[in-house]
Amino acid sequence: MDQIKSKTMGVSKQLEVLKNGVFSNGKLPLFKDKLKEVNIPDIKKGQLKILQLNIGYMCNQTCSHCHVDAGPSRKEMMSIEVLNRCLNLMIENKIETVDITGGAPEMHPNFSWFVRSIREKTKVDEIIVRSNLTIILANKKFFDLPNFFADNRIHIISSLPFYNKEKTDNQRGKGVFDKSISALKKLNKVGYGKANSNLKLDLVYNPSGAFLPPDQSLLEIKFKEKLYTDFKIEFNNLFTITNLPISRFLDYLIASENYEEYMETLVNRFNPNATKELMCKNTISVSWEGNIYDCDFNQMLDLKINSKNSTIFNCKIEGLVDKKVEVSQHCYGCTAGAGSSCQGTIA
Repeated sequence: MDQIKSKTMGVSKQLEVLKNGVFSNGKLPLFKDKLKEVNIPDIKKGQLKILQLNIGYMCNQTCSHCHVDAGPSRKEMMSIEVLNRCLNLMIENKIETVDITGGAPEMHPNFSWFVRSIREKTKVDEIIVRSNLTIILANKKFFDLPNFFADNRIHIISSLPFYNKEKTDNQRGKGVFDKSISALKKLNKVGYGKANSNLKLDLVYNPSGAFLPPDQSLLEIKFKEKLYTDFKIEFNNLFTITNLPISRFLDYLIASENYEEYMETLVNRFNPNATKELMCKNTISVSWEGNIYDCDFNQMLDLKINSKNSTIFNCKIEGLVDKKVEVSQHCYGCTAGAGSSCQGTIA
């Protein structure tokens, strides 16, 4: 899948495309109707465990599958006021995991301060940073990131589309594979991904086209074998994540005339068991402006959470429990096959 560098269609147009659902061979069922068809009640929030924060859309890459439409020209950044309110939310509530994403979150000018503040001021057990790897080599001010990550016990989750150069560069840009390998070696050097280390390094595989990911456990074996044999690189887990029909990937599906077939695949592979562990049940996603969503994908479609507590400034965690999750046709992506979440397969 070649890189798509142009700005994607607007959010309202994306929602219109998804909700329409009228194809050449009929109309696909609405996701909420599919749930009823298999006697599954509305998906509702449980106890909040994960606070996912998108702190900005700026990125040193422009990946073809990016559902955030991130890139070097994006200027949106979470303000210091929103960052501080997020910290207060962590202090006031029992939150097990903070998941920091972007863009490239490391490009936020307050990134280092924010991470240290979480460690120093809160009782959060786990801090995840979703790093694109190449940021470590992008500029000398980022060269010390591996040591910073290690010092603050950060769990690194990084996208690596494949274990060879051609497929990775096609999806993420020329030269990305070589830079990613160099970055992984630097992370290994400080202890990440090593067998007897508590520094976790996980990789993410997204399909390079209009198809579902293969079996996660089998692909992990192949990734570990190839990366160690070819580069002596070690890592902990491989997560396979289904590409959802949002942003650049939706553009690609429409431009390549794969949209109908892909959506039909998602619907036909709907797995009721995948609804049991959906990430939207134990996660809230906070946008750079401070608005709250059920998940990062809803955030990109501006489907705000079904609650009066819709911003970080009026959020009451206990008030979100048992709230109905906002769903649309893109939710088929998280419930197809083995299911999909930010932590890989779920069924």
